[in-house]
Amino acid sequence: MTRLPRLAFALCLMGTLGACAIAPAPEIATPAPALPPTFYYAADDTVTASVEALLPNGDPAFGSLSQVALENAPSLAEALARVDAARGRAARAGANRLPDISGDASVVRNRINPNQFGDAGASGLIPSTQTFYGANLVASWDPDIFGQLRAQERAAIARIDAASASAGAVRNALLSEIAGSVIDWRTLAARTEALAADVEAATRLAMLAKVREDAGIAPGFDRVRAEAAASASRSRLAALESERVRIVGRLVTLTGEGAASVAAALAQTGPGAERTGAPAALPSELLANRPDVLAAASELAATDADLAAASRSRFPRLTLSAVLGLLAFDPSDIFEEDSVIGSLTAGIAGPLLDFGRIEAEIDSAAANKRAAFAAYRGAVFQALGDAEAAYGLIAASDAEADLALKERDELDRAANLANDRYRAGLASFLEVLEARRAADASGERAAAALGRANRARVLLWQALGGDMARADSTGDTMDDGAA
Repeated sequence: MTRLPRLAFALCLMGTLGACAIAPAPEIATPAPALPPTFYYAADDTVTASVEALLPNGDPAFGSLSQVALENAPSLAEALARVDAARGRAARAGANRLPDISGDASVVRNRINPNQFGDAGASGLIPSTQTFYGANLVASWDPDIFGQLRAQERAAIARIDAASASAGAVRNALLSEIAGSVIDWRTLAARTEALAADVEAATRLAMLAKVREDAGIAPGFDRVRAEAAASASRSRLAALESERVRIVGRLVTLTGEGAASVAAALAQTGPGAERTGAPAALPSELLANRPDVLAAASELAATDADLAAASRSRFPRLTLSAVLGLLAFDPSDIFEEDSVIGSLTAGIAGPLLDFGRIEAEIDSAAANKRAAFAAYRGAVFQALGDAEAAYGLIAASDAEADLALKERDELDRAANLANDRYRAGLASFLEVLEARRAADASGERAAAALGRANRARVLLWQALGGDMARADSTGDTMDDGAA
């Protein structure tokens, strides 16, 4: 062995040994977040209910609009495209571990000055033009001895799971928004019905006051006050139209459908405002059901693989390559046995003096992992806070709805009693008018309270992670997010 190859071998050996002596990648602690054993605001008694029942699945408007949204919604299509992009990157990372085989063909024509070769050129032994015909088959492979490529592939696969879970979160948000919009629409219908009844009652009262005024047994002030009460109810009734317009516009954005199609779906007759029980759940279940938590966990796994890949870039890389080709000076000779050429190469390369470049990449990857862990903990406690708030909101809104219904019934009964007393000559018209005014809008308030109670159930559905079985049924694209 000559001096130069021995020196090169020694340098490679020193680089290999030096890389092996470097400390491993830094350890980043990622302890599991400590969660409470139960939800604080959940009902004490066990309620037989399912997560799926929290959505208005019996409403035909929700059924048709949600189906259209799962097929055409731009936001969901964008999220699913990101899943496909992540799959493409993972496929590329996996392909990097396999041999790379390529082929090429070429025709090269060179022209030289034979006179520069002296007598040999002048004698004609060296031609002035030469044409080379060649074809090569080139193969190279990195056996990935230290696992850098494997770590990069693990990171890419983990990001498929993260993108799938993010698509699941978009899907849940989409269904929640549609469910909330449908509930708002049904609540508007109930409020409209209540206000229409108020208008009718106030109008009858104004007509009675007009009759009494014309008969000269009551002042015109009673009629004016009764008509003002009717006008107030009509004003509130007209204001509901702007809310309907906003709901239709929101559903157009969510579903990617035109306003006419959305309005036709909402025109379908819906069920009554029935409240379902809040299903029992455990805080630990959020770690397996919440798509945003699953996405954060997958991103944390990806950054861990990124850190491993960065740390392994300190080690040498062995590359095996081979070339098998054909080279001839005449096209007719290119497939002759003498035209076959080839080479086989094994090379090793590793860092010697990079002046901290690799360590900087490792530090950056370690910082990314710490950030991913912080994001994961944030997602966990965001999920916990959402679920706690949703459980508490259901309890509060149910209490409000019960009291609103009781208030409506009591005020209606008081208004009827005042009217009966007035007809019996035991009460004044002013008492009837005050009782009617108190009863006005109580039905609307009760309808709005019931709508808020059903809205709270949609929030709980989303906070608990949605219905994973339904998510699986939407297509294979969502399977990765549910895994």
